[in-house]
Amino acid sequence: MKLTHHSEYLKLQSVYLKPVENAFVSYSHLSEQWSELNYLSQPDFDLSIDEYKNFIESLGETEINFFPFDDTVTIDSIYCRDASIASDFGMIICNMGKEGRINEPQSQKQVFIKNDIGILGEIVHPGTLEGGDVAWLDEKTLAVGHTYRTNHEGIAQLKELLEPKGIEIVVAELPHYKGKQDVFHLMSIFSPIDKNLAVVYSPLMPIKFRNELLNRGFKFVEVPEEEFESMGCNVLAVAPSQCIMVNGNPITQERLEVAGCKITVYKGNEISIKGGGGPTCLTRPLLRSY
Repeated sequence: MKLTHHSEYLKLQSVYLKPVENAFVSYSHLSEQWSELNYLSQPDFDLSIDEYKNFIESLGETEINFFPFDDTVTIDSIYCRDASIASDFGMIICNMGKEGRINEPQSQKQVFIKNDIGILGEIVHPGTLEGGDVAWLDEKTLAVGHTYRTNHEGIAQLKELLEPKGIEIVVAELPHYKGKQDVFHLMSIFSPIDKNLAVVYSPLMPIKFRNELLNRGFKFVEVPEEEFESMGCNVLAVAPSQCIMVNGNPITQERLEVAGCKITVYKGNEISIKGGGGPTCLTRPLLRSY
């Protein structure tokens, strides 16, 4: 069995999660933070626990590792993809573009070190880079979005780490959309789910990046406008064409099934919709297998 970190769609073997109990902590913890962090409303703690249990079950036999409670980070740490990037050469520790999440990368770094997971490098000021802006197109190609969360200096540092290793970096210049306070990453509009197959929201895709994907042979499952805000485009592949998505996106789900995909849905009103983080955001995938 060949293992790699350089895929978004191969069979998921191991993953890190930040469970509700370690991120949301309590009702009082949520009440102190949700508004300042721009959640739509305060998540219900008990319902969040139930939703998260269902989400974990959807991961099947994947090996799950948990990030511990850390009082230096916020409830946003539940969206653990953003603080690091996994590569075959070691983890890349990010530098968050959202001020309220600035401590998350170092928190994750300490966990990786404790568990003997190698570190390739770190993104440092003035560079910013968030994992939600990064997605593997293939084993040798990494796409990165230039957004309000990931700046050009952060992208330049990412290139310095990976290009000498033979990795091509494809940059997607994303639009302003709702501005600096919104959660808008590359993976808000692009989720690879199989070799040359991706869920996309074309109205917000940069033309150059969309054409790059088409030139590489990608086919698209298009998310309709009415399902973009409900995270129809935020789809996590746990194996080729086997996906997890937030409940409530029936058109996208049907289009995925027509494309030959097997879909598992979870109720994510508390853990996903309110905080703007779908299944890709809730996971820091590590190893996948061919």
